[in-house]
Amino acid sequence: MTAEDKIRSLLEKDKYTFDDLVTVVEVLRSDIGCPWDREQDHKSIRKDFIEETYEVIEAIDTDDPELLREELGDVMLQVVFHARIETEEGRFDIDDVANDICVKLIHRHPHVFGDVVAETSDKVLSNWEKIKSDEKERRTVSDKLRAIPPMLPALMRAEKVGKKAACFDFENDQQVMDKVCEELCEVSEAVQSGERSQIEEELGDLLLTITSLCRKLGVEPEVALNKATDKFINRFSTLENAVISRGGDINSMSMTELDAVWDEIKHKKI
Repeated sequence: MTAEDKIRSLLEKDKYTFDDLVTVVEVLRSDIGCPWDREQDHKSIRKDFIEETYEVIEAIDTDDPELLREELGDVMLQVVFHARIETEEGRFDIDDVANDICVKLIHRHPHVFGDVVAETSDKVLSNWEKIKSDEKERRTVSDKLRAIPPMLPALMRAEKVGKKAACFDFENDQQVMDKVCEELCEVSEAVQSGERSQIEEELGDLLLTITSLCRKLGVEPEVALNKATDKFINRFSTLENAVISRGGDINSMSMTELDAVWDEIKHKKI
């Protein structure tokens, strides 16, 4: 079937399937397709994949099923697009992608597709990690640490490293809090030294220790930081609106003046 035939077939349909999505991307990449789509490669649309994934997370966090449906479609498009590029190179196609993930899921769920017993989620996760390590030939803890993608968000990567290095961890949360205080003092000393590289190093140590504290207390650092950022934005908006209502300009006010307005807001005087 030619690209023209595929276009006509697609236009005759009232409802589309996953196979139709594969066909749409194939047509877009064809000689009579879209110039922009034809120009793209893995690296040029890499950023789009990241952005679409975060938009799925936003839909989940806001509990918006309509948005989730839309954003999942956008992520699915990214998967099909990357697979299409590889199909054109003759290396693999979308069916190979589906095959590989099915093989992986069956192999890593021996308690469902085999005779292994795993009655709890913890046991399932433990089996999964062991099977994964065997597949990837990761024999040591260091192998597992180095396998964590360095392009993950820094807090998420630090959290994963801490979990996998649990054999070398603080005994309790108080020890971590003491370490946080120690690292904060070292940051202060670095600031006094004025050495930028030392300041960066000590701030990194402090952030890493804070992720350890989050882990000990059962808090996800990414979630905690996002909530704190949202809280800051809301408070800043309240402060700015109060200043504007008085005819002021927040950019021209001193911190002392802004603190005074904020104190009034906190005490519900305005």
